[in-house]
Amino acid sequence: MLRNPWVVIPTYNEAANIEPMAEAICALDVPGLHLLFVDDESPDGTGELADALAQHKPDAISVLHRQGLRGLGRAYVAGFRHALGQGASAIVQMDCDFSHQPQDLPRLLDALRDYELVIGSRYVTGGSVDPTWGLDRRALSSWGNFYARVILGMRGIQDATAGFRAWRRETLIGIGLDRVLSQGYVFQVEMTYIAWRLGVSIAEIPIFFPDRRAGVSKMTLPVKIEAALRVWEVRWRHRRLSKNDRITETGAID
Repeated sequence: MLRNPWVVIPTYNEAANIEPMAEAICALDVPGLHLLFVDDESPDGTGELADALAQHKPDAISVLHRQGLRGLGRAYVAGFRHALGQGASAIVQMDCDFSHQPQDLPRLLDALRDYELVIGSRYVTGGSVDPTWGLDRRALSSWGNFYARVILGMRGIQDATAGFRAWRRETLIGIGLDRVLSQGYVFQVEMTYIAWRLGVSIAEIPIFFPDRRAGVSKMTLPVKIEAALRVWEVRWRHRRLSKNDRITETGAID
């Protein structure tokens, strides 16, 4: 397992989940693991709860408060930059609602020893989603992945929209976070596509994806439709990227 791993979790109105999530992650047997919450001015007090957790465990938990324009992509990029600035060698991204289960986190980090990006996948053999999902929700999720993969031509990727991932430091730097412009849920697709175009070695390991434990999902039907439409923007924006366009630690292109 890589040294100095960080977990980046964006939060918006996750007051019911943030404390149990912090406890679950801090209880994992992962040496040196550090948790960063990135809060987008949650009106339900999530940010204040995160501050209290960080004050109680300053060596294990940090909080980044964002102001101004909200957005999943902006929150993740800010969190990635902060973790990289603190010397993180590996960064795990995940949701705060327990649809990404903390007990799977060590498996992602273990696989990162052999790959540059590891995706917790619902759609590889052994992966699954909550059995309470209706047929319409299953079909929409599966179709969304199929649609993105076909439009972008990403062969070998089964879960392009997954949000549970582990990145090596060099991989995130190589992607060039300035290239990532998506702010909604298509952010996940854009990150996958850039990595794929740059020739990043990618592994997908199976996970079970349950429904959120508490709170209200932000993934509404209009949000999903917007994400699908923006896949075309992602293709146009990065269609010429190649393995030679990776960025090094010094900022130069390889």
